[in-house]
Amino acid sequence: MSILWSVIVGFIVGALARFIMPGRDAAGFLVTTLLGIAGALVANFLGRSLGWYREGESAGFLAALVGAVLLLAIFRMVRRPAALRS
Repeated sequence: MSILWSVIVGFIVGALARFIMPGRDAAGFLVTTLLGIAGALVANFLGRSLGWYREGESAGFLAALVGAVLLLAIFRMVRRPAALRS
């Protein structure tokens, strides 16, 4: 059940990240969900590395959202069309 909950929260966080950073990219439901889940994982990793969270604690919703927005920005830089890279 926790995996299902993580997917649901990941989708919500990913959708909010896309709402914060609107744009025309071809990321669908799966990529949005994966960005949200990965954003939560990045927030957990950085929070533990910086000493904000102890082992076993998870990042909050806002930290996961910030992580998802950062990953979305990186995703857009990597997926930018070749004509704009030069």
